[in-house]
Amino acid sequence: MAAGKWKIYENTKLAIANGDIDFNSDSFKINLYLATSNANTLSGVTQLSDLTNQVATAFGYVQNNKAVTITTSQLAGTVTVDETTNPVWTASGGSITAMFAVIYDDTHPNDLPVCVCLLDTAPASVTATDGNTFTITISPSGLFTMSGADTN
Repeated sequence: MAAGKWKIYENTKLAIANGDIDFNSDSFKINLYLATSNANTLSGVTQLSDLTNQVATAFGYVQNNKAVTITTSQLAGTVTVDETTNPVWTASGGSITAMFAVIYDDTHPNDLPVCVCLLDTAPASVTATDGNTFTITISPSGLFTMSGADTN
């Protein structure tokens, strides 16, 4: 499935501005969350434990276990933050169902949530049935782009 737009958590914007996140050296992971989760609430989230209703460890999904590799590139005053491989889980013995994906900084104290996406823009939960893969296809343009204001 093609992931929707990734949205940056408000507290993460401050952490980026303060230099508390290093996209080139920190470790990052991705989790899946149910439709009943507050994962899509961008303000007031300061740590991973603030998020509710993560998909349970079962049927090929393991909580807080899927590492992702984050890269950055700079071009003409903009910095693009990207994930290098599309995260994949294989459903085994049952189905994996989720509505949101959250990437978090596993190096940061309290595992700081970085960004969230809606897995289906309908919005609806997405399901991978037994024996099928649950793949999040990251946009070719990256997770998100930051640009500076031109002061000239």
